[in-house]
This record gives sequence, structure tokens and C-alpha cells, in this order.
Amino acid sequence: MALVPYEEGAGWGARQLHSPSATYRFASHTIRLKQDWRRLGVAAVVWDAAVVLCAYLEMGGIDLRDRSVIELGAGTGLLGIVATLLGKGFFFVYILLYRLGAHVTITDRAAALEFLESNVQANLPSELRPRAVVKELTWGKDLGNFPPGAFDFILGADIVYLEETFAELLQTLEYLCSERTVILLSCRIRYERDHKFLKMLRGRFSVYEVHYDSSKDVHIYKAQRGSHKDDF
Repeated sequence: MALVPYEEGAGWGARQLHSPSATYRFASHTIRLKQDWRRLGVAAVVWDAAVVLCAYLEMGGIDLRDRSVIELGAGTGLLGIVATLLGKGFFFVYILLYRLGAHVTITDRAAALEFLESNVQANLPSELRPRAVVKELTWGKDLGNFPPGAFDFILGADIVYLEETFAELLQTLEYLCSERTVILLSCRIRYERDHKFLKMLRGRFSVYEVHYDSSKDVHIYKAQRGSHKDDF
């Protein structure tokens, strides 16, 4: 589950988290997401890291058409929804949809799945819904339900927070990765333990910072196996 710190307060950010909905515009679509802080906490609100990674994908440097994508700790589903929308390609022709569309697997822990599924279904056109699958994944535990090394892209937004999950997250990334897989992690570096995770990640993958949004203080890191450093 996407887990990030939250401190009680009366500021604008706190009000946004407690709002029952959030609206965004990506891939020429208006995306309206339900939020439910009281019932599901951090897993049911949109965090800046997801918005920044969506904007980065929308820049167009990454071609998601006919690619296999998985999102970890999806929360509200914003990132997976945008990946599915972008995966249809810029020149959308209905007859080519099933050949050109991205296959996006949107994952979280069991408690968040019903909420996640409702957002995904509400925000994808009917012809794209078969391209997005919501599926349970608890890091390090449900890996047998996924094909090893089968994904072209692994996406995660603000999933680096709880130190006790770091080993399981790394295990999950290694299992899902092949030599060609590109991992994109979007996060705000808040604590020393976040640097610790990046050090652990660099022990298993080649890691490069590919984008920094100074207005939101969010970094995007690209990771791949070994010394692999492909251009997008």
C-alpha cells in the first residue's frame, strides 16, 4: 500500500487530503477520484508524487503503447489510470486498440482494492477498461500470482516510507524485473531512512535521478538491472 507520513494540521494540504474527491486533467481526460481518508487513511488520498509522475509520463518521452506496466501501492489509482490512458497512443484508432494498447496492472493490498477498483472503473472509457487490471499485491508475499520478469515498466509513487517494508519492496522489484524492465519511482525525500532505501536500491540496480519538481520537492528515479542505461 502507498504509505506516506501525515501530520494533523489546518493548512490547505490537510484540507485537500480530507476532501472526498480530487480532480485532475491528464491525457486529454478529466479524472475525478474519490478520496476516503477516514476509512483508508494514506491509501485513499492523492499525493504529490503521483501527480508529478503522471505529468512526467505525459511529457511524451516514454512510449507505453503495447507495453506491460505494473503500478505498486496504487492507492487512489491515479497513476495507473493515467498510464492506461497514455498507453492508447496519440493516434487512437478503435480497430487497433487491442494491438496497440498498454496492459496495466494496478496493485495494492487487499483492504484498498474495492476503493481502487471503483476509481479505475469510473475514470477509464469502456473500451480501455480491459487494458487495466486491479490486483492484490502485498510486497514479498503475493509474488507467485505474477509472472516473473514480465513487465516493461514498474511504477511507484510515494511508496518509500516504512523502513520495515524496504526488504520486501526490493524483493518484489527484483522478482518483477527482467533485464529490459524500467522502474520509475517518484518520491519526496523526507527522512534519512529514505536515503537508506535509495542506497539499498543502488545495491541491486543502476539508479539515476531523471526528474526533479522543485515546486513540489518530488524526485523521480529510474532504476534498471546491472549497468543497463537505456534512453527512453
